[in-house]
Amino acid sequence: MFLPEFGSYKALHREFSWQIPPNFNIGRAVCDDWAVQHADRVCLEHFSPDGRHLSMTYGELSAKSAAFANALTALGIARGDRVALLLPQSFETVIAHVAIYKMGAIALPLALLFGVEALEYRLSAAGARAVVTNEFGLSRLEEIRPRLPALEHVISTGPASGAVHSFASLVGAHPSVFDVAETGPDTPALMIFTSGTTGPPKGALHGHRVLPGHIPGFQMVHDFLPKPGDKVWTPSDWAWAGGLLNALLPALMLGVPVVSSPAQKFDPDMAFRIMAEMKVKNAFIPPTALRLLKSVDRPLEKYDLVLRSIGSAGESLGRETYEWVKATLGIVPNEFYGQTECNFVLGSAAHLGVTRGGAIGRAVPGHRVAIIDDDGREVPAGVTGQVAIARPDPVMFLGYWNDEAATARKFVGDWMKTGDLGRRDAEGYVEFFGRDDDVITSSGYRIGPAEIEDCLSGHPAVKLAAAIGKPDPLRTEIVKAFVVVADGYLPTPALAGEISNWVKQRLSMHEYPREVEFIAEMPLTTSGKVIRRLLRDRELAVAAE
Repeated sequence: MFLPEFGSYKALHREFSWQIPPNFNIGRAVCDDWAVQHADRVCLEHFSPDGRHLSMTYGELSAKSAAFANALTALGIARGDRVALLLPQSFETVIAHVAIYKMGAIALPLALLFGVEALEYRLSAAGARAVVTNEFGLSRLEEIRPRLPALEHVISTGPASGAVHSFASLVGAHPSVFDVAETGPDTPALMIFTSGTTGPPKGALHGHRVLPGHIPGFQMVHDFLPKPGDKVWTPSDWAWAGGLLNALLPALMLGVPVVSSPAQKFDPDMAFRIMAEMKVKNAFIPPTALRLLKSVDRPLEKYDLVLRSIGSAGESLGRETYEWVKATLGIVPNEFYGQTECNFVLGSAAHLGVTRGGAIGRAVPGHRVAIIDDDGREVPAGVTGQVAIARPDPVMFLGYWNDEAATARKFVGDWMKTGDLGRRDAEGYVEFFGRDDDVITSSGYRIGPAEIEDCLSGHPAVKLAAAIGKPDPLRTEIVKAFVVVADGYLPTPALAGEISNWVKQRLSMHEYPREVEFIAEMPLTTSGKVIRRLLRDRELAVAAE
């Protein structure tokens, strides 16, 4: 399952083969396997703004996760039960994850940013029997707990009283040895709800094989990590596939320390400070966050960075941001691609010569990715179609929770459809075109929003941008841009015209935004993706008035 260190991309594909053992448990792989011989090896570090940084060893993680697994068992939680994690990046989050996997239960990570309706929907749909959260999460649960009959136990990492259990007390009261459950590659381990960019979120259920399935892509993007001094950090919430499976769990499995940081709205200067102070060498930074980093002037003069690799995924990185990272940070960002249902299947690797601005990359060893038409047939290079992944594949989900019909609709033959449009060139590079639902039809042209947004982000006045199709009686749709202006700029009609003209001159006459609207805040999922659906719905509501 590990990536052999060859000097060429072709050799990697030729020599790689999956070797996932029949008995595999995520909790054992990310913790106990290391603790047996390297108990004092540091696996977690926590950044504190006051400079009092914390650390945890594999031995400590093994003992605490075992104690928490015993505590959950004593509460009646059993194999296959869903345990929700409503927590920020923290040591307690990792301890709880590892404990759940060791038990053979199913982890249900949830973002603290979710409102009460979103939480209720997910907890109810999953039938969660327990939830581990902090003081903020308790305030969210208070309103909805009476409507969640399956939710028997609430555990707090902070203050606890009444019907709420104390996380620290549970860990302290139970033995620090636990017999890890026998689990196979297809034993359910993890349920992550889709981000809901295009419709109601669905619970994507993954087996324990999902973690070894991520290792080749993780190593490819981060220059054959692990190497001496490697240390991983991501600003992404560990509650979604990006933070959890693109950073936290694969790093722990490979023996690489992971840095956690307090929950906060993304702050570019703080991000640079974290990476500098904690000596982060390997960062996973989604495209939106990379674009926000551009607001920091001459960062290498202000911060002593030791970065050697940057991976980025979640939405299209774009050529503008790709070139900025190269020029400003001196690192070629390695873009990669996947979905909650099937993640880390395309990737870039600058150290292998697999890199191209504006392209996601090529197929990661062990995965078969193609561009297909509506009937499931592969289309020739240069033709736009839907990105699809062939089954079986270790990172592919087991199915949507309690929704066999939706699971069946996700496939055409042995191809898992992503709903993302893309183009593949003769060398195998895939260019992301946009979600099928996001494609704009204007005057007979099919226009992907990603290219427009990439171009918009190159304008110095644009902090964040999104492009949608606005209904138009003459052209079917026109391109409309929503823009959050950068600091120091005023949202004026003159600036709107300048931004529109910027795209017209750089792309084409049919792709430029005929309308530019300035907004104070961009609607984003908890994973940092633009929710264009909300912008489209707003336009339709205005038109209906």
